[in-house]
Amino acid sequence: MSCNSCSTGKDGQPRGCKNNGTCGTDSCNKLTVFNWLSNMSLPSSQTPFDCVEVRFKNSRKHFYRNTENLTLSIGDIVATEASPGHDVGIVTLTGELVRVQMRKKKVSTESEEIKKVYRKASQKDIDVWSRARDREEEIKKRSRELAIALNLQMKISDVEFQGDASKATFYYTANDRVDFRQLIKDMAKAFSIRIEMRQIGFRQEAARLGGIGSCGRELCCSTWLTDFRSVNTAAARYQQLSLNPQKLAGQCGKLKCCLNFELDAYLEALQQFPKSDVKLYTEKGTAVCQKTDIFKGHIWYAYEGEWMNWHKLTTDQANEIIALNAKKEKVISLEEYALELIEEDEDTKTNFENVVGQDSLTRFDKKPTRNRKRRGTQHKKKRRNTNAKTGATAKNNNNQKAGNAPKKGNNSAKNNPRNKNSNNAKSNSETATAKGSKNTGNKNNNRRKKSNKNAKPK
Repeated sequence: MSCNSCSTGKDGQPRGCKNNGTCGTDSCNKLTVFNWLSNMSLPSSQTPFDCVEVRFKNSRKHFYRNTENLTLSIGDIVATEASPGHDVGIVTLTGELVRVQMRKKKVSTESEEIKKVYRKASQKDIDVWSRARDREEEIKKRSRELAIALNLQMKISDVEFQGDASKATFYYTANDRVDFRQLIKDMAKAFSIRIEMRQIGFRQEAARLGGIGSCGRELCCSTWLTDFRSVNTAAARYQQLSLNPQKLAGQCGKLKCCLNFELDAYLEALQQFPKSDVKLYTEKGTAVCQKTDIFKGHIWYAYEGEWMNWHKLTTDQANEIIALNAKKEKVISLEEYALELIEEDEDTKTNFENVVGQDSLTRFDKKPTRNRKRRGTQHKKKRRNTNAKTGATAKNNNNQKAGNAPKKGNNSAKNNPRNKNSNNAKSNSETATAKGSKNTGNKNNNRRKKSNKNAKPK
């Protein structure tokens, strides 16, 4: 429901109305009402309703009587009656739906306070109106400077010019009463116009200025909400919300209006719950309410002295125990009722798994304990392989040393100067080589044992 000028261009960027909140077709403004009866014609004997709804800056709307029988449609710019002079606005609703809106706003159709529509705005009226609206931002900054110079505890939030640029209305918020008589004199000298000061609440200020809420959407008060119901902290307590003012407050600094949206559903559900201050008397001891789950209908109780052990019951079970206690009868313990609830939960879980035909939804939340064991066994196998390799290399080295030992023995025997005869030298050398080979074999075996003991995995 947007106008043609709000569509996107060739490069994908939005074109926009560039009217700063006053769409020419009135289809993308705040608090816009769609006329579902626009394509339907009235019976021949019935006269059309003579009142129209006209919107001004932001969300201000009023009803005007079409005494001149002008052919007006949604989006027409009209000049309306004001005091003094005239004002310029945009028609937002015509026909029988205006009667419904007036009944909703509790405005009598025969009231004499309803002002008149003079004419459709001419080009001169539109030019004066647009120039006056261009001055609003500059005048708002200057008026704030004048208020600060006078040390007034007030905040000027918005300025609205009348259509003929003869009067300007300043909307402000303040906690207490403010004496702004001197401020009006200073602004009248500075701007040379009539000044009207109007105090509004913080919710009305947020509705006029607009903004984005914590939910990511536009503020309800600036888009569709018209009546401001009072919001109490009891609404947050019934919904079991934490009483944190930073989270419960909206853009206006007051409690969020959306706290009342679901309050009726919570109050209806809480009628089935017993009061939290009612105690359950059993043979094991007295139990006190600790927590409630409104949507699931569960209540948690704990025995006095055993505050860490909570027992979950349903509302029917708790009401049954309270009824028995009213008859001065005690239940054996709460564990019996809690076991029944646990068995029912297990049955529902198994049925859910069997119906779906899949594993549990928390199968990915389990800790990978098996993988750790496998990794540990793999590390152990690697250590064993490294030990075997180091032992094999030690054997090869010892064998090579053992094969060279006889040669060393022969050389030493031949070169020994103590041997007198060559034959004796040969026989002695042969015996020496035989003994030397045995001794070297024993030494190499000892070396192997030491190398295996001292071997460490790399």
